[in-house]
Amino acid sequence: MNKLYPDAKSALDGLLRDGMTLAVGGFGLCGIPEALIDALRDSGCRELTVISNNAGVDGFGLGRLLDTRQIRKMISSYVGENKEFERQFLAGELELEFTPQGTLAEKLRAGGAGIPAFYTKTGYGTIVADGKETRQFPNASGEPEWYVMEKSLRADLSLVKAWKADKAGNLVYRKTARNFNPLCATASKLCVAEVEEIVETGELDPDHIHTPGIYVKRLVLNAHPEKRIEKRTVRES
Repeated sequence: MNKLYPDAKSALDGLLRDGMTLAVGGFGLCGIPEALIDALRDSGCRELTVISNNAGVDGFGLGRLLDTRQIRKMISSYVGENKEFERQFLAGELELEFTPQGTLAEKLRAGGAGIPAFYTKTGYGTIVADGKETRQFPNASGEPEWYVMEKSLRADLSLVKAWKADKAGNLVYRKTARNFNPLCATASKLCVAEVEEIVETGELDPDHIHTPGIYVKRLVLNAHPEKRIEKRTVRES
């Protein structure tokens, strides 16, 4: 089975539709699938629900989909770097499901593992728990504590960014660019991966593979991503 596609547009061909849910890897601008996001924007698909830690920044990453008003709802943990996100949300033009960062990660992991829901202490007694089931469980000392039930997340399509892949779709992420990518890769019906280097099957050390190729249906090479810096801080000369 050939998983390699010549460009991001062809890698998404036949997979997109209005109103679908996507899980998109990245943290800030680190480890985002730049080419796939741009191809998604160019597709013109609208009314999208996007599960991602954040929505990029103004004019880059998922922020480009906000500029074109293609996103209906974001399921995120942090959105503070995007003024257009703020404007749309405060104007009632964008739906937002705020989720604590660790809870978001576990909701994706659970979705990929086939676990429909789980209990967590995070968010109990706050607006995060509004409308959700709560239940007491004994702690390590046997005393009851309150927990919030969180439902797992599953997407129609995952878009992830990896450093290296083999032709079978096995993925290796590089350092902090791993972030939410492995979780997103498993939490959907189909995963498309953007990578910087592709090697022959068998060249990757099995112990170094982060996402097995069984989860990855399509690959696209982007050997020279921009990797824009979200906030540049320099020393005064």
